[in-house]
Amino acid sequence: MKLFVFILLFSLALGAHSQNWFLDSGRFIKEAGQGTWDMLRAYLDMREANYKNSDKYFHARGNYDAAKRGPGGAWAAEVISDGREFLQGGSSGRGVEDSLADQEANRHGRSGGDPNRYRPAGLDENY
Repeated sequence: MKLFVFILLFSLALGAHSQNWFLDSGRFIKEAGQGTWDMLRAYLDMREANYKNSDKYFHARGNYDAAKRGPGGAWAAEVISDGREFLQGGSSGRGVEDSLADQEANRHGRSGGDPNRYRPAGLDENY
């Protein structure tokens, strides 16, 4: 019963107003899960690459891949990106300018922009 109430409220909150609200919310949840995986994969690739000045590229790529999944993926990318920037806040020592640049790369990727705009020269083509 709790699961049903959760799904109902979640669907309404997300604006699933079609007659197939249950199927739409199921699709959204699936896309959100896939988008979360895309974001994690971009993060893990960034850590593995360990390449100077590549973080904006991986931000854009993760958001781009997640948003391609559909509305659920775009939502997951936005929540993860915004949450990450919020949690890092001023304590990371990176500065406001760097955080704003990260958010620009996030929005660029989510809106379908080519992540290669942020690709640094010399980054391995595997990424």
